[in-house]
Amino acid sequence: MSSNGPHLCSTVIAGVLATALALAPAAAAQGPAQAPPPAGATRLVFDKNPKDPTDSRLLVYKGDSNTPWAVYRAGSGVGVQDDCARARGWLPNGNWKIKLKSTTYNGNLIKGYAVYLEDMKCSQGTLKRTEMFIHSEMNRDGSQGSAESRRWDGARDYKSNGCVKLNPDDIKKMFRLFDRPEFGWPTHLRVVS
Repeated sequence: MSSNGPHLCSTVIAGVLATALALAPAAAAQGPAQAPPPAGATRLVFDKNPKDPTDSRLLVYKGDSNTPWAVYRAGSGVGVQDDCARARGWLPNGNWKIKLKSTTYNGNLIKGYAVYLEDMKCSQGTLKRTEMFIHSEMNRDGSQGSAESRRWDGARDYKSNGCVKLNPDDIKKMFRLFDRPEFGWPTHLRVVS
């Protein structure tokens, strides 16, 4: 190895760090919740149904295709279309960054299969919607419980405090789909109406 090896390595590292630092302010200014998913990535879109928010659709797109690969019935809210109505209204439109995904989530209200979304202000900017998830009704291990909040009983269970709510079988299918190497996990949930 020549005597220039260590110097060359440190020069390359310094260049990479300088580039990363130069790009960081631009990325921070864009805001994490508004960043679109990269081109060609798996996309997740929640299409709200204004006629019945508890009968909306969660769609999975593979790559740049405009034809959904998978479609799941989903609900958001209790039928209230005001996205600023805490614990009643549906999820605000926009790009929600996915913060965490878990098959054994153990929150106070949400357990089992869950996708935790980053906080976002509602459309009027009067309220920040926090603790928003894609989830179902189940125990921490994904099984059905005996209490109503842990047991899926049918169409009325698509109602939520604003989160995107799926049938337990559908959220498990979605996790399996995203775990496949040809799909991979999306970085955002796009909410539209």
